[in-house]
Amino acid sequence: MYIVSMTVKIAHEAPIGILEKVDKLTDYCYALVHLFETHPEYYNFFYNARHKLHRDVLLDNSIFELGAAFDEDKYAYWIEKLQPSFYVLPDVLENGEETIQNFINFASNHTRLPGVKIGTVQGKTYAELVDCYEFMSASADMIAISFDLSYYQGTGIGVNRLQRQCDGRIRLIKNLIADGVWNYNKPHHLLGCSLAKEFKFYRERCIHNIHSIDTSNPVVAGIKGYLYNNTHGLEIKPSQKLVEMIDHTVSDEEFARIEYNINCFRNIL
Repeated sequence: MYIVSMTVKIAHEAPIGILEKVDKLTDYCYALVHLFETHPEYYNFFYNARHKLHRDVLLDNSIFELGAAFDEDKYAYWIEKLQPSFYVLPDVLENGEETIQNFINFASNHTRLPGVKIGTVQGKTYAELVDCYEFMSASADMIAISFDLSYYQGTGIGVNRLQRQCDGRIRLIKNLIADGVWNYNKPHHLLGCSLAKEFKFYRERCIHNIHSIDTSNPVVAGIKGYLYNNTHGLEIKPSQKLVEMIDHTVSDEEFARIEYNINCFRNIL
């Protein structure tokens, strides 16, 4: 089932010094929980965004940055304190079975946390990804799909890792739809991106229940000196993670590139 239009909410992670500027260019806020413990000003920004400006805030468990989900009890503490609009439950990279068990344990141990529960699809094979997807479809309020599953390297088409990631997530979603697995009654969140051109596919197909995406791609690229092609993005991706730049002082020249890239990203979408 396709409909004629879709509106996807966009968030871009950014260094602390330009969070306020970038927030004005995005649709909601995206926060990494592990930075709350080391950067009080980072937490304060998202608290104020949520409770004073009444912005939606999505809180992530920082698995991409840490390699493993943030400590369960500490995570629950920060969810209770921040009261985000959405939060990603603890998952396990590339492991659907353990991700399902983590979801069950966390949801059972913390039954009164505020916010929409996001369950991430994990796995190494299509069958494992489908099993995890079907569980999240039945149990989570929103379903998340990551940009960098190793599964994409064997299914995506392209001459390099980035192109295969880009094409791989598209193919996974196409297969879930073709096989009748995709749940049109649940909102979906796309975690990160390799190449911005990926999102053209979802716009052109009007997959209406892709609710939101997050990516630091336009920001990191701008800091590193890269400008987007207005309708395509980039064919490369700076290897540095935004979290490694969280304290970076952004120059006026860098921010001009960032703002340009963000506007291009929205045009692509």
